[in-house]
Order: sequence, then structure tokens, then C-alpha cells
Amino acid sequence: ARSPPPPRRIPPRHLSKHAQEGYAVDWSPVAEGCLLAGDCAGAIKLSLPGEGGRWRDDAEAFDAAGSSVEDLQWSPVEANVFSSGGTDGLLRVWDTRKKGAAAIAVKAHDQDINVLSWSRQTTCMLASGCDDGSFKVWDLRSFQQSGHIAHLTYHHAPVTSIEWCPHDSAMLATSSADDQLAVWDLSLERDAEEEAMAMEEGEGTKVKADELPPQLLFLHLGQKDLKELRWHLQIP
Repeated sequence: ARSPPPPRRIPPRHLSKHAQEGYAVDWSPVAEGCLLAGDCAGAIKLSLPGEGGRWRDDAEAFDAAGSSVEDLQWSPVEANVFSSGGTDGLLRVWDTRKKGAAAIAVKAHDQDINVLSWSRQTTCMLASGCDDGSFKVWDLRSFQQSGHIAHLTYHHAPVTSIEWCPHDSAMLATSSADDQLAVWDLSLERDAEEEAMAMEEGEGTKVKADELPPQLLFLHLGQKDLKELRWHLQIP
């Protein structure tokens, strides 16, 4: 029998050199071909498409003050604005036209910020997932340290992924190192009467209704080591 041909190696079209490894990358949904990449040394590099299919790095990197950059999110509507979250718990908003410090920086969490999601339906809303298992929702029109509009806790381990639903502006999903994927509806509020009825119907349940956030809509269990989630763009 003939041996299979050796695997074909496809060289990278572009290589952005960082001082250390990194995990945060994001393509701009507004400016075609613009790519951000962050590393564990706190450097964020912007790569831009050039002539002849070539790429170039912006001359000066953005500096997150030495804090490892865990996630990056471009603004869904502004070509020059992006956000970053890192191990210092700071949520930063940057303007690519201004090098140096971030345009805005807020101490969003007491532990690492692992993941971010910028809503493409309500474009002033930004969500941040933390190492302590909680996540916060921020309104960038009133962005300040105590200015989050929601702080929801359910997960018992670090949040590993977070994403707004593309079909409903009030819904988002989170996954966690506790092997649970949660779907949230921020428009829901606690209904004591409905919870009492549910407790009567579900006698013997291990979790009481008042121990669960009312915004927790659905739980998916059974998978291990959940790292990333994505909504289907065509199917709600």
C-alpha cells in the first residue's frame, strides 16, 4: 500500500511578534482586516492590512501596565474603539488614535477578568466574566467603578466564556470551569408567588428557587472543561 503524502504546510500570512505568549485576539467587525492580539506581558498589538496582501503591525503597542491581557473586544460600531480585560481586574476602553494609557479604566472585579462580550444589539452594553464565577454588565454611557447595571453570581468556578445573544438584546450565555453553561435573560425579575408554586410542584428539589438568580433561564450540564461558547447566528 502506498503511504499517504506528507501533510502540506501552509505558512502564516502574518506573524505579530510578542515578548510573551498570549490568548486574546479579536477581529474588528467594522474595519475590515484589523486584528488585535494581546499577550501575558500586557502588550496589545494592532495589525493592519497593507498593500499586496501584506500585513503590518502598528508601530507602537498599547500597554496594559504589565497586566496579562485575557480578552479583547472591538466596539461593534466604532472602528477606533476596543476594550480589554486582564489579571489586574481592570476593564479598559481604548482609542486606537491615542497611544499610551487607555481612554477609560475601571476596577471592574477584585479578581482576574477572563472574558468580555460587547453587545452588537445594544452597543453601549459590555459584559465581563470573572475568575470568581460572577459576571457584570456595564453601560458605557455611565462607565464608572460602581456603575455596573448587573452583577450576577451562580457559577462556582471561573467564567471561561461569555457572549450576548444575537437575537435578543436582554439575553446572554456564560460557561464556567464548573462544567456548566448558563443562559441568562436580564429582563426577568423575581416573582415570589411563581417561585412558591414551583417549590410545591417540585417537592424534594435540591436547590431552592430563592437560591437561584431570577435571570437564570437555562442550564446545560454534562460537558467537561467548557472553554468557549457561541450562539448560532441564524437559529435563535
